[in-house]
Amino acid sequence: MRQTSEAEYSEFAQSVWPQLYRTAVMIVRDRQLAEDLVQIALVKTYIAWPRLRETGKAGAYTRRVMVNVAHDWFRKRSWTHEDSVNTTTDEGAPVGDHSAALVDRVALADLLKTLPLGQRSVLALRFLDDLSVQETADILNVTTGTVKSQTADALAALRSHALFVTEGSHHD
Repeated sequence: MRQTSEAEYSEFAQSVWPQLYRTAVMIVRDRQLAEDLVQIALVKTYIAWPRLRETGKAGAYTRRVMVNVAHDWFRKRSWTHEDSVNTTTDEGAPVGDHSAALVDRVALADLLKTLPLGQRSVLALRFLDDLSVQETADILNVTTGTVKSQTADALAALRSHALFVTEGSHHD
């Protein structure tokens, strides 16, 4: 068993926090719950830290814990946290300077809410965390075929909704 220092874990936790948080927000659609989710995942990683053979694998381990905990929440609860994602720009940034981007973020957040949890999880891991199909499959404990089909289904749903909105917004 390899011994690692508190400093190594602390450095790891600080470096992965922002990406884990963005992924968690996309999965659970609630900023406070996302913070809780990341904290739980990091605590579980801390407990397992001495067992992790390679520090490089700690990120994948933490993502897997985070996704598993989120999926447990959805299974065990009557999930009602639907509309609490804050899609405003970063603190201090003038909204007017980013109004088109903000509209896009709000529309995307609304659209992502309509996807099933599995599809949101796949999109978060593949596109926010930039993981490969195999890495995503390993974290979600599914086959690569499932990752590919959920990605395709999610993207098709997003495209069809975007097409509907685009066609519906033309007033000739």
